Amino acid sequence: MNTKILMLAAGACAVATVPAQAAEREGSVQVKAFVTGVLPDGKIKTVEVDTIGLPANTQTRANDNVVPTIAIEYFVSDNFSIETICCLTQHDVDGTTGLPGAELVADAKLIPATVTAKYHFDAGPVKPYVGAGPAYFMFIDDEPGAATIPLGVTDFSLSDEFGFALQAGFDAELNDSGLGISVDAKRYFVDTTARWFAGNTIAIQTEHQLDPWVVSAGLSYRF
Repeated sequence: MNTKILMLAAGACAVATVPAQAAEREGSVQVKAFVTGVLPDGKIKTVEVDTIGLPANTQTRANDNVVPTIAIEYFVSDNFSIETICCLTQHDVDGTTGLPGAELVADAKLIPATVTAKYHFDAGPVKPYVGAGPAYFMFIDDEPGAATIPLGVTDFSLSDEFGFALQAGFDAELNDSGLGISVDAKRYFVDTTARWFAGNTIAIQTEHQLDPWVVSAGLSYRF
C-alpha cells in the first residue's frame, strides 16, 4: 500500500484523540474533503479473444493513484447514514509477466460512482463506522497502450460495470461547530472487460479483476 497514504492515516488517527462535544446527528448533512489513494489490482482473469498470440503466462497490473475526493453524507438517524462519493481517477495497465513493463492501457479515466449505507457506533468523541453498498464503474476515456500500437491496435475500450463496496472508518469531531476529521477505507469488488481493436475487429479481449482498495483521510464538516 502507498507509504504516503499510511502516514496520512496515522496522522489522522493521532488528531482523532482531541476531545469534542457530542451532538445529535439525525437529519444533518456531512461533507468531507479527502486525499484518497486508489490502489487497484488489474490482473487478467481470463483471455477470451487473442488473435495476436499473447505469451501463455501474460499477466497485468494497474498503477496506483492519489486524487482528491468529495463525500456527501446524510444522517437518517444518529447511528445510520447514507453516503455518496465523487472522484475521477486515472490509471495505466502494464504487463508484469509475459510482457514485463509493456504499457497495454494508457490513461484510463474512471468515475467509481458509489452509494453506501453506514452504521455508526457510539464510542465517545471518535465515531467508528462500517458500511456497504453498490458501485458503478464508468470509464469516460481510455487509450491503447504504447506497446500495443506496433501490433496493429487502433482502438481500445474498457466496459462499464456494476460492483459492490465494503467500507470502514471513523469520524472525530474537533469542535462543537461541526468541524472534524475522517479516515475511510473501501474495498471494491468489480471486474471489467478490456477490448483491443484492429480496425473493427477485436484483436484481444480479456477480463480483468479491478477490486481496488480506496483509502482516504481528510476534513469533514457537518451542518
